[in-house]
Amino acid sequence: EALAHVETQLAFGPRITGTEAHREMGDWVIRDLSERGWEVFIQNFEPLEGVEGRNILAVSGTGPAVIIGAHYDTRIFADADPDPLKRTEPVPGGNDGASGVAVLMELARSLNTAAAGKTVCLVFFDAEDNGRIPGWDWILGSRYFVSRISALPKCSEPEFTVIVDMIGDADQQVYRERNSTGYLTDAIWATAAEIGYSEWIVNEPRHSMLDDHTPFLEAGIPAVVMIDFDYPYWHTVDDTLDKVSAESLARIGRTLEVWLERGAPY
Repeated sequence: EALAHVETQLAFGPRITGTEAHREMGDWVIRDLSERGWEVFIQNFEPLEGVEGRNILAVSGTGPAVIIGAHYDTRIFADADPDPLKRTEPVPGGNDGASGVAVLMELARSLNTAAAGKTVCLVFFDAEDNGRIPGWDWILGSRYFVSRISALPKCSEPEFTVIVDMIGDADQQVYRERNSTGYLTDAIWATAAEIGYSEWIVNEPRHSMLDDHTPFLEAGIPAVVMIDFDYPYWHTVDDTLDKVSAESLARIGRTLEVWLERGAPY
């Protein structure tokens, strides 16, 4: 199911913030989640003057609020492509964008929020991926979201935030991220090991990332990012569907599902 969500996203084409394909893909997220009974809210903002961006928030359940997030935009240019002639082409975003969204969409179907005892806030962040492009910066959507978090319905005081980003690589290696809140990392990685995923969700630190968890950490909100940054097709035109594995998506989604349905113990 999650892999089918990746394929659906790629069918829209590159989901560059402010484009028609990006708007249509966001509308699909809103429609699907609404049909599943989630309460959906839109947070409009301008990441760049004249460019329309929007964060999408879907809420279900009762209890302390927790945020599970992913970015849904794709990068304007494939400027890390080994072929210089392709560096002005857009990134398809099979793993970098679509994989995290796919896990959230499948959690919206499968997660037992009553068992979790939480108000689960699924957040689809816009304008994450255009740093080092003139006029842009990284993580603009999550920065805007956190700057206005006190006004967000039901999710204004989250207990913690978990971000999933680039987790669909068929050669999956999700290491502990060094900036993430330690006790959250311990709990999630322990859950992954318990259900047999320690080969792929590796309990060793590796990267220090600027990602959508960063604004939450800066605001004093515990946060963790699950990311497989050892991905050879990052910001290239080859970040396509064939690089994404259903098994990789399932390991991340199942780990979060089990952990959350136990009440997300630390």
